[in-house]
Amino acid sequence: MINKKDKVYKSISEVAELLNLINRKTGNLSTHTLRFWEKQFKQVKPKIFAGKRRYYDSESIEILKKIKFLLKDKGLTIKGVKKQLISDKSVLDETNYTSINTKNILKTKLSKISKIVKELKK
Repeated sequence: MINKKDKVYKSISEVAELLNLINRKTGNLSTHTLRFWEKQFKQVKPKIFAGKRRYYDSESIEILKKIKFLLKDKGLTIKGVKKQLISDKSVLDETNYTSINTKNILKTKLSKISKIVKELKK
């Protein structure tokens, strides 16, 4: 028997579940989000077979994971994600997507900690 995880293509509902795209109010899968992203990001190209059902390959799923990470976790806009996808063809690495604002906040906190440590040594 073939395991569903081993399939080459995944249905839109399987991808929505994989990405944890769930409507908070109803608890249903938010497949409409994937269809919207498909229109916004030309890199996402599902295969449409008989019955007009969408099926995503592993490459499209990886791009969708990156889109979700940048939109939901890092708070980029759609325009910002488009620029990121065009300019960065590398593998998704969360450390590469640290925003400038986050870096500045960390730098400020490190500076304050350093001052406190110097005061404690005196």
